[in-house]
Amino acid sequence: MRAVVQRGYGPPAEVLRVRDVCRPAPGEGEVLVRVRAASVHPDVWHVVAGLPRVLRLMGSGLRRPSPAVPGTDVAGTIAAVGAGVHQFAAGDEVFGETTAGMQWRNGGAYAEYVVAQADGLATKPSDTTFEQAATVPTAGLIALLNLPDLETWEPGRRVLVIGAAGGVGAIAVQLARTAGAQVTGVDHSSKLDLLRGLGASRVVDYTQDDVTQGGESYDLVFDVAGVRPYAAYRPILTARGRYVVIGHDHFGARGRRLLGSVPRMIGLMARSFVDPRLPRPTAAPGRRESMARLQELLADGRLTPVVDRTFQLEQAGEAIGHLASGAARGRVVVVP
Repeated sequence: MRAVVQRGYGPPAEVLRVRDVCRPAPGEGEVLVRVRAASVHPDVWHVVAGLPRVLRLMGSGLRRPSPAVPGTDVAGTIAAVGAGVHQFAAGDEVFGETTAGMQWRNGGAYAEYVVAQADGLATKPSDTTFEQAATVPTAGLIALLNLPDLETWEPGRRVLVIGAAGGVGAIAVQLARTAGAQVTGVDHSSKLDLLRGLGASRVVDYTQDDVTQGGESYDLVFDVAGVRPYAAYRPILTARGRYVVIGHDHFGARGRRLLGSVPRMIGLMARSFVDPRLPRPTAAPGRRESMARLQELLADGRLTPVVDRTFQLEQAGEAIGHLASGAARGRVVVVP
């Protein structure tokens, strides 16, 4: 089968090539998926670039990644099932993650076929395209993990989403809106119309306005971008407001090539035990249950995936570069 193979760490256009490799076989609890679409997200860039370097000690591989085929989010058709799999059969259309746990490693999705744990998949709703479904798993699971109490929200909660037009941000905007929140979305001027279409009641162009100086206060600041420190947003939180940071290293543009955002995240987690505005670390819900929740949100129309562009396997390096450029509106997709 054809697959994108990563020969080392570095710029995506230089280290990724399409090669013929052996088709994998599903083991116990696994399924073989014929890939119809796979998404490009920041964790894929991290593993291909090998940055921050600490990720190489966290399962990616010291000198080169193992496995060698990138990609973790997939949508496709079940080609075969392994022993012990009863919830799926050949021919079922599914979407989900190909890796369990830590995302800073390759998952084999940029190929014609990939093996995945059955519990990491869900049935694709018939009205959702393969390209749309492939954009949901990682971004959706991150959003659900960091918005754990949506069902208990009272209407009118004021939510600020920073970096609202990316994969995680676009889902957070929609989930908050369907929970009855008044959502303010912050992003580049070229993406504000998208945010309005997703249901944001107010949009802010970060190139023109500083949202912390607008006189508004918020019950939740959902900081996907992670550019500014927590201290910048604390003054605009209500008395019981919460600050949630997703954050990433902006594809190496912000330096921190050794440890990345790890020290900052550890610091915020430690501070959460004395600062009620920071969420304390909690165990993630089961992937099977979370994927079922995303399936439900897709099926009933509360979640509409945003696909920016679609690239062929041979263009995987270009696709990752497009994401890293910051121009993408929503998710970027690779198809075999």
